[in-house]
Amino acid sequence: MIDAGKCCHRSIRSKQTIHDFTKELVKNIDMIPYGEPQIQHFGSGNKAGYTLVQLIETSNICAHFVEETNDMYLDVFSCKPFTNSIVEQAVDKYFLPMHIRSSFRPRQAPSKTEIPLLR
Repeated sequence: MIDAGKCCHRSIRSKQTIHDFTKELVKNIDMIPYGEPQIQHFGSGNKAGYTLVQLIETSNICAHFVEETNDMYLDVFSCKPFTNSIVEQAVDKYFLPMHIRSSFRPRQAPSKTEIPLLR
């Protein structure tokens, strides 16, 4: 997950830039895309901006670009491993954020030795 602050205002408002970023990111982290990236502009006021969804064979890549603050919020979710720094480099190349916070959370479903959820 990446929270990128104060990105280039032209880049986060450009459907073509977001498209190119997605294509390069999928290639560089060695994922297999499922269809084309879906990039839609919607929302109003301080929620307006583009949202990106790219399905990949092992899950998805989602992002939202907040025009009011020039911020970007990106999640790369995959059961297949990838190199985190490649994602950060792509964000930096295409969106030039002044601040970036990156976090990684390995995914693993609970095993039967863990406490079951009571229902």
